[in-house]
Amino acid sequence: MEPTLATDPELSDVLAELSRREPIFHRPELGTTRADFEKMTMEDFWEVGASGRRYSRAYVLDELEKRHAAPHSDIWETADFHCRRLGPDVYLLTYTLLQDKKRQTRRSTIWQRTAQGWKIVYHQGTIVHSG
Repeated sequence: MEPTLATDPELSDVLAELSRREPIFHRPELGTTRADFEKMTMEDFWEVGASGRRYSRAYVLDELEKRHAAPHSDIWETADFHCRRLGPDVYLLTYTLLQDKKRQTRRSTIWQRTAQGWKIVYHQGTIVHSG
């Protein structure tokens, strides 16, 4: 039933670069301010949350600003990264995220390499297990 997921060896550098950027918005070394998150996302970015709800870029930026306004716990582990080229300078990165040792989700992020660096086009999380 499970697909065989394999990253083309030609994409190993892209896989390594993008894996270091995930989970998105949880890497303090990449930024924690609204301006940082704006730089990470395309103008028309949107996402589908684990709840199944769709969220606009403005809503996500507002929520990230609230989250980072105060210290918070952020315990996570990533695994099973795979990368696929979708078009020129556009890539799909998929992986599994375990948050707080109990909530497991499958994540998909579409990334685009731009003159300003990597930008997030779209993101989705799907709950596998919530403990």
